[in-house]
Amino acid sequence: MWRNKKKEELQLNLTPLIDVVFLLLIFFMISTSFKKETKITLDLPEANGEMAEKLPESIEISINKDGEVFVNGEGLINRQLATIKDAIKQVASDPATPLVINADAQAPYQAVVSVMDAAGQVGFNNLTLATQQPKSDIQD
Repeated sequence: MWRNKKKEELQLNLTPLIDVVFLLLIFFMISTSFKKETKITLDLPEANGEMAEKLPESIEISINKDGEVFVNGEGLINRQLATIKDAIKQVASDPATPLVINADAQAPYQAVVSVMDAAGQVGFNNLTLATQQPKSDIQD
C-alpha cells in the first residue's frame, strides 16, 4: 500500500529579493541626486578659459533666448529694471554674495545689460558670466 508521505512545506526565501530591492533603491537615490533639473533651457556662449568651481552660495540669474529673466529658477513677471532689482534683493541681502549670469548665446544684449545694471544698482559687484567650453571636433 501507499504510504502517505508528508509533503514538505515550500518556503520562499525573500532575503535575496529584499537585498536587490534595497540596492536598486540606493542606486536610484544616489544617481538622481547628482542631476540638476531646470525648466530653463539655455545654450551658453562658448569661450576658452579655465573652468571655475561652482560657488556653494551664489545667486543664479538666467536669461533665455527670448530675453526672459529668471532669478534662482523663478521667472519674473516682466523685464523692467525695478522688477529685476526687487527679485535680486529678495534672494540675497548681502551684496558680497557672488552673482552668476547664465545668458543664452542668442539672448538679447539689452537683457544682459539690464541684469548687470540692476545688480550694480543693488550693490552687487561680484558678477560672473557663465560660458561653456567650445565644442571641438575630434580628429584622428
